[in-house]
Amino acid sequence: MIDSSLVLAVSCNSIIILYGWENRWVKSDWKKDENMAGEWNFTSGKWSGDANDKGIQTSEDYRFYAISAAFPEFSNKGKTLVFQFSVKHEQKLDCGGGYMKLLSGDVDQKKFGGETPYSIMFGPDICGYSTKKVHAILTRDGTNHLIKKDVPCETDQLTHVYTFVLRPDATYSILIDNTEKQSGSLYSDWDILPPKKIKDPEAKKPEDWDDKEYIPDPEDKKPEGYDDIPQEITDPEAKKPEDWDEEEDGEWTAPTIANPEYKGPWTPKQIKNPNYKGKWKAPMIDNPDFKDDPDIYVYPNLKYVGIELWQVKSGTMFDNVLVSDDPEYAKKLAEETWGKQKDGEKAAFDEIEKKREEEESKDDPADSDDEKADDDDAEDADTDADEKADAEADKEDDDDDDAHDEL
Repeated sequence: MIDSSLVLAVSCNSIIILYGWENRWVKSDWKKDENMAGEWNFTSGKWSGDANDKGIQTSEDYRFYAISAAFPEFSNKGKTLVFQFSVKHEQKLDCGGGYMKLLSGDVDQKKFGGETPYSIMFGPDICGYSTKKVHAILTRDGTNHLIKKDVPCETDQLTHVYTFVLRPDATYSILIDNTEKQSGSLYSDWDILPPKKIKDPEAKKPEDWDDKEYIPDPEDKKPEGYDDIPQEITDPEAKKPEDWDEEEDGEWTAPTIANPEYKGPWTPKQIKNPNYKGKWKAPMIDNPDFKDDPDIYVYPNLKYVGIELWQVKSGTMFDNVLVSDDPEYAKKLAEETWGKQKDGEKAAFDEIEKKREEEESKDDPADSDDEKADDDDAEDADTDADEKADAEADKEDDDDDDAHDEL
């Protein structure tokens, strides 16, 4: 059985397994002085496919979280880099992250936080209806580059496995639950380097280039008398009022209404332009500012994996973190952990949801009885008050009756 919450570092095809949870993961003091640092729990969660498989979970709302673990430093030069982990949002996340970071070089883990430079940031991010995506941010020369493609993330309350694969040919893949969701090239899907090709800035659209897709039909003629049709006509239903006095009111003129026969200014119908050449585009040329970097994919000093989050609502759990050079091993690990447990986890979640719904349905009749009793008490109180008010009203004058009405 694989130790949960472990970090696996696969370097040069040898597997280095680092055991222990508190001995390896270092909790940062970031935000501690402000009393805003959240605590982590080591748990299997409220529902799971294996109660003995535990991960680390955020436990306090409205808190910052920062924790990291070291692994033997290595470079992915000439090798495929695989970054994989599982995430579960038990809290039905409305706004918060579930991403992790790979860091290079030496890092003061006790000070690790939001300002700490990182090499790769990867994982899901959810906030409201607009943000439900997988981040894939690559840092180069101190600049963070966001992926330009949209990669939707999972949004339910079950465990999902996120995998980022970066290859020596500068291609990549993003997988969720061992299924590829996005792929492409570092050259096109990030702005790490200037583009290889650009539009020719010297190119001009030829004067005889016809880019009008439709033109007026030369055979279409304006009907005779079309311009003589008035926009408004006298209202045929209007009649001079019987009490209209022309000496006092002047000569009566019937009001006008929109003419139903008037169709607006005449325009000929449109037809396809036989000379249409399409929308003109400047030709692409080699970008003089582009300089290839064969090591665009390389991160030479990878040494730490970290989690740095702000969570409005806690409950996000991380597990089975893997840094590897073997995509097939990553798939196998995902199947041996998430794959074997997902059905059991779903069954456990469904059972909890079923019990919750049953409890809510039981509470509803009681709530209705309580509300009815409250309504009856209120009606009795109102009746008593009315009777008392009526008795007092019999002894009072009209002003007192007004006061009773207000009561």
